[in-house]
Amino acid sequence: MRIGIGYDIHRFQEGRPLLLGGVPFPGETGLGGHSDADVLLHAIIDALLGAAGLGDIGQHFPPDDPAYHGANSLVLLARVLDMVRSAGLVVESVDATVIAERPRLAPHLAQMRERIAGVLGMPPSRINVKATTNEEMGALGRGEGIAAIAVALLREPQR
Repeated sequence: MRIGIGYDIHRFQEGRPLLLGGVPFPGETGLGGHSDADVLLHAIIDALLGAAGLGDIGQHFPPDDPAYHGANSLVLLARVLDMVRSAGLVVESVDATVIAERPRLAPHLAQMRERIAGVLGMPPSRINVKATTNEEMGALGRGEGIAAIAVALLREPQR
C-alpha cells in the first residue's frame, strides 16, 4: 500500500467559472489559475502522484506551459490515472476536504464524488469528499479563496 497527500489553494477571481470536483457552480465567482483552477481535483492529482512516487502536479503540468492554459482538470486527472497505472499501481480510495466559506458545497458533494469516481473508474463509495469552513480565520476565513486537501491510497495489484 502507498499513501499520498495533496494540497491546493486558489484565490477567487472575477470573470472565471467556478469548478470543484469537475462540477460547475453557475453564478459563483471562479478561482484564478493557469488551468481551470479546480482546487479539489488538483489536490487529488497531487495525492495520487505522491502515493505513486511520481512527483507533483507542477512537474507534469507546468503552470507556465501554454498547453495547460484553461486545461480541464478532469482530463488532467485521467492522465494522472494513466501514469499511476503505468507505474503498476491501482487506486484503492481517495479522501478529500474542501475548505471554503462560500459557496455552500453540501448539495454538490455527491455529484463531485460521482465525477471523480467516473474518471478513476471506481465506485463512488471509494471516493469521499467533505466540506468545511475556516471558521472565519485567515484568508480562507475572509472568503478570499478556496483550498483542498486530499489523501490517496494506492496498492500494487494482487499477483
